Amino acid sequence: MNVDELVRDALREQAAELTAPGPGFADRVLAVRRRRRVRGLVAVAAATAAVITVSVGVPALNSGGEGTRPSGGGVERIEVVARTGQSPPRELLAAGDVAMGAYFTTEKVRRTEDRLVSERTYWLLDPGTGKYEKDDRWSFVAVAPGLRTAAVLEGELPAGRIGLLDLASGEVERWIPVDHGVGGLAFSPDGRRLVATTYGEDPDLLVRTQDMDGSTGWDPPLTSSRNGFQVIDVVSGAGTWTEVPTSDDPDDPAGFVNARQDFAFNADGRFVWAGRVGDGLAPIFFDLDGDAVVPPAREAHLVWHVDAGLSPDGQRLAGDFAGKTRKTSSWILDPRTGKQTAEIRGQQLLAWADSDSLVAWDIGADGNEFHQRLVLVTVGSDKVVPLSGFRSPEDDTKGRWEPVFVRR
Repeated sequence: MNVDELVRDALREQAAELTAPGPGFADRVLAVRRRRRVRGLVAVAAATAAVITVSVGVPALNSGGEGTRPSGGGVERIEVVARTGQSPPRELLAAGDVAMGAYFTTEKVRRTEDRLVSERTYWLLDPGTGKYEKDDRWSFVAVAPGLRTAAVLEGELPAGRIGLLDLASGEVERWIPVDHGVGGLAFSPDGRRLVATTYGEDPDLLVRTQDMDGSTGWDPPLTSSRNGFQVIDVVSGAGTWTEVPTSDDPDDPAGFVNARQDFAFNADGRFVWAGRVGDGLAPIFFDLDGDAVVPPAREAHLVWHVDAGLSPDGQRLAGDFAGKTRKTSSWILDPRTGKQTAEIRGQQLLAWADSDSLVAWDIGADGNEFHQRLVLVTVGSDKVVPLSGFRSPEDDTKGRWEPVFVRR
């Protein structure tokens, strides 16, 4: 019995005893570049259950460009489940230790004349069928390691309760009430805890702006409404809220953050952290009691807007866009010093498939930076293994999907 199964059994026992109250994108990085990224979920390093079991001697991909195969090349035969003819994937997509547990699209929905919200629609992996199924009930989803449970928020954010969703049945097994409105969620590496990031208003809010030439646009507020976080024990639902003040002063290194700047667990689950806006600023770390701490040595140089983070063996750190010797490439860093140690294929590093290879976004032969597909790339190799079809080259459209990778 894995961790997810233990947790689900405990949740069922408690469900009848607890009553729930009523339901209560970082669009842009404001630091060095204004490259569009959607934040909120951080891949965490633990495997509690395998979705698929594949032998080493599996055949190559079929003529449709889809199926299960070893990656070959300089990679130590990482098994991949590729959907190169699908964008977004309709069936399980995986590479090495990670799988795509969900994906989402966003749509700007008008709330008032001067306010829009970038709303998400999710497709979640059904572990029984291996297909991604649309579930528009949820405004935010975090998938637990093992790909069998998800934490969900419903309705307008911030939400007043957190649901624990069984991905196989599609049913919420239990609701966890919270005292402060929640806008983001992330699981610990072992799946036993959640960190809920709390906000005063919707972190995906967009407000009307006017440029000097008189043109009108929509942007996140300059001052974040984030007010803290709560670390929650998944089984008991217990947790204590920690206040973390924010500021509208760009020179305040502690409190000036993006409108959505979610907390996540660090690689071993001992701390929670969040990025800060500003050149060269290390993420801010807290222990599980809410006290600020010095960043762990191997995570002091985390690049907060690069999802992949620290490698499973702790020897490499996924870095920012490089584009130095190739049109699209990314840096690999020494985690203790932050020094650039390698340049790797890939436009944006999303998740470590093992300690040498990563899942990344990369562009095609047309060179369009928004015409991307998921690929597997490896440190020290120029080999690129396609994993998905290309997504739309049109930036910020309803059909532009964002993957959520999870340890399996």
